[in-house]
Amino acid sequence: MSDQYGRPDPADERPGPYQGAFGSSGQQPPFGGQPGPGPGPYGGAFGQNPYSSVPGPGVVPPKQVKVAAAISLALGVLCVLLGLFMLTSAGSEIAKTLTGDPSAKGVVVAAVLISSSLYLLPAFFLRQRRRWARTLLIVVAVLGIAGGITALPASLLGVALHATLLYLMFQEPTKRWFQGPR
Repeated sequence: MSDQYGRPDPADERPGPYQGAFGSSGQQPPFGGQPGPGPGPYGGAFGQNPYSSVPGPGVVPPKQVKVAAAISLALGVLCVLLGLFMLTSAGSEIAKTLTGDPSAKGVVVAAVLISSSLYLLPAFFLRQRRRWARTLLIVVAVLGIAGGITALPASLLGVALHATLLYLMFQEPTKRWFQGPR
């Protein structure tokens, strides 16, 4: 078979009962379903669920998303480790260093729990193309930069990491990744 311009249909060259590895969109699928736009009988390589927000098999996020997720995961793990250190005998010293009050362990633990969740949630959901995770990471990066500027020069590494996160979230491949189908 060929199209209106005389070009051969690539699905004709593939094996399978529907002229494709998983059926072509030109054939009627079994059980009276409607053919989809992709190579599978219901669209997509394996007939992806249109209600799924997780990218299908073989859909790989751009390297900017992978690096941002790794940085966010690392910062979240560091926050969790700080929270675990707060449970040791060094907790009062850590609280004194961070707040000036050695009895403020509860405040520091609460801040560590909140900040670790603000890093870990985007780390896990960025690769699943969740737009809210990108937005949350942008907000966290802006807050990290603002907070780091107030503590310069000691927080130079923190400012650099948050600026990198912000830069990665505004790169063109990242924007296209999150504008793609969900």
